Amino acid sequence: MAKIRDRTEDFKDAVNRGALSLGFNEAKRAALMASFIMHKPRERSPFTKAALKTLESIGTLEQFLIKHRKDYVDPHRTTEEERDSIEHEVSVFVKACKEQIDILKSSITDEEANAKGWLGIRGDNANADTVAHKHGVVLILSESLHSVTSQFDQLRAIRFQEAINRAMPRRKPKPKRAPLEKTETTSSSETRDQSEITTEPMKVQQQVLDDETRALQVELSSLLDAARDTETKMVEMSALNHLMSTHVLQQAQQIEYLYDQAVEATKNVEMGNKELSQAIERNSSSRVILLLFIAVFTFTILFLDWYDN
Repeated sequence: MAKIRDRTEDFKDAVNRGALSLGFNEAKRAALMASFIMHKPRERSPFTKAALKTLESIGTLEQFLIKHRKDYVDPHRTTEEERDSIEHEVSVFVKACKEQIDILKSSITDEEANAKGWLGIRGDNANADTVAHKHGVVLILSESLHSVTSQFDQLRAIRFQEAINRAMPRRKPKPKRAPLEKTETTSSSETRDQSEITTEPMKVQQQVLDDETRALQVELSSLLDAARDTETKMVEMSALNHLMSTHVLQQAQQIEYLYDQAVEATKNVEMGNKELSQAIERNSSSRVILLLFIAVFTFTILFLDWYDN
């Protein structure tokens, strides 16, 4: 058995000589070989660029919340104006991210409308997979934004609870008056008259103090009732906000399920169209065979009749 000679080095030398004859120096040859090994990255589509920008915005929002979490929750670190400014910036971030996600959704809807062919049926399977991938990207972005907004809702609930605790007045327990025991049982008439004269203005002052105390108690009671009503409303608002967030997440899951059903229905319609086209082809071929059989049978009868005559 003859030996197989390895000519790889000879091939490399021949290629190098040919490259040198064509004017390729060492740098050009190295760049050419690198281009064969490491391909240039494909240019990203506008949808991918917008999705990455939205994801970067959501990440920036999350980093902003992590950075200002203690400043927003602790009332001793910042003032109310600074906390309102943080809340305003978060609201602007969330609104911008929501608008970007809506733009991505509208672009997917436009692409689906343009991709539909005759009778509203999508003709390209690759395009259907691309649209499904884009729907998944939008769903992931929506869930990420919902997660970040849920964290901020928890911080806002803590702030509102602290505000309610500060606004709620604290009632101090009334000191119990010790019963006065009468120790003196006998006194002179002069001493009794003198005590009545001195206690008369003290009774007037005591009456005024009692009236002011009752008015203050009524005012504090009304403030306490108002604070309790505010606390109840804030708790209800927080519960409604959490419920709305839960419903939004459920709607996102339902939309994903409906989209999967729509993709499956589209595949079924495409398979039905293929079956219909195959049935039409079989029907046409069977019709040709039937016509050919009738023609042959007719000519056979005519030939036999002519042959008998």
